[in-house]
Amino acid sequence: MRFSPYDRLHDAEAEDWHWCELLRATAWTPNDWMDVDTTLASCTDAGSRALAGESSDHGSIGWVALTRDDDHHTLEWLAVSCASNPFADVTLDATTVTATSTLGRVWAFPRDAPQQVKITRDPAYPWPSPARTFGPAG
Repeated sequence: MRFSPYDRLHDAEAEDWHWCELLRATAWTPNDWMDVDTTLASCTDAGSRALAGESSDHGSIGWVALTRDDDHHTLEWLAVSCASNPFADVTLDATTVTATSTLGRVWAFPRDAPQQVKITRDPAYPWPSPARTFGPAG
């Protein structure tokens, strides 16, 4: 999966984030490659490994992957977001891969259906409210 900044709509008041799937690859050509070269977090659970990180292509690009924790690290799926910022933390349990971006958003990917990701605000992230950011000084 690949996400772009134009695919997620943000209502600053409601904190309602949406996304849509741009493509599901079945084959790659050299023009389709993107570096997902920096791993910032990793977590294992029951024979699987979740990884998260950033791309050297641009600072807004983050990625999350689920692999088998076998000798070949077989890829189950990879999600790349062009507007999430890097993913600096990842956890894994029996049903969900949860990644937190440096932008203060928590992405919860169902392990068996990552396209049904839910994006919420990280309550620990000091994200200013729209009124404080764009409203009158006071």
